[in-house]
Amino acid sequence: MNKYLSQTLNFLLFSNIFIALCAVCQGIISYWILGINPDNYVLGILFFSTLTIYNFSILLSKPEKTENSQFLRVRWIFSHYRLMIGLFIISVLSLIPFVFLLSKSSLILMLSLGVISIAYSLPIFGIPGKKFGLRNIYGFKLFIIGAVWAGSTVLLPILEIEGNGILNISNKESILLFFTRFLFIVAIAIPFDIRDLFQDQNSALRTIPVIFGEKKALFLCQLFLAASVILLFAYTEKLDANFWAIALSIFVTGWLILKSRWNKNEYYYFLLLDGTMVLQLVILQLFKLIS
Repeated sequence: MNKYLSQTLNFLLFSNIFIALCAVCQGIISYWILGINPDNYVLGILFFSTLTIYNFSILLSKPEKTENSQFLRVRWIFSHYRLMIGLFIISVLSLIPFVFLLSKSSLILMLSLGVISIAYSLPIFGIPGKKFGLRNIYGFKLFIIGAVWAGSTVLLPILEIEGNGILNISNKESILLFFTRFLFIVAIAIPFDIRDLFQDQNSALRTIPVIFGEKKALFLCQLFLAASVILLFAYTEKLDANFWAIALSIFVTGWLILKSRWNKNEYYYFLLLDGTMVLQLVILQLFKLIS
């Protein structure tokens, strides 16, 4: 890979700017499915809140001897430690003006999701002789990730749309869209835990692949993706351009997951698998142009 391309890619992926852009894309998709033009300030909140939480989680979990880590991402992050601190501070400060633009219900939602995200990493729970975060609860990790992503990229736009009096969205529609996104996010998160299977076993972290094994975990990915398509159809109640675009992107996602293996390089996970969130928007835009 070209040196400058590699440096740029590493910066976008490992600084978490790319995953923040993925959150923006998922927010735009929610607006488009609802037939509403996206609100830029909501997209700004999605970008900076995602950047804040991901960098907070990473900086909090600094391992020993980072320069010897088997993961390129870990070595890059902690060899650019001051940059990561700077990005974290910028993202926190950038969130402040956006927060004042939120409705009360949206603010409560985002504060709740923020607390859950912090509790995910911080060892704030404990039993005698042991401290742990939400991610350490038996089989709970991926469902927290899915709920936070679906809450921020689906429920936040819905609350802001209703708060501004643009459109009334039924509870049924909200639930269907929430779980469509929830299942999709959980499905693309499972391969990351498959990659970390041996590490999680050694650290007694009870993820889905640790509990069920790699093959059953991969099967669950496909099951969740299929269920996501079914729920999307239940929402649209017709085979329109939105349905076919997202269904196609989910099919591609399923294929990429089947091709994932624990020994794949990190670009496969952080660019291709996470990139399926961007791919959905690209395919949706293409279908909109064609139709």
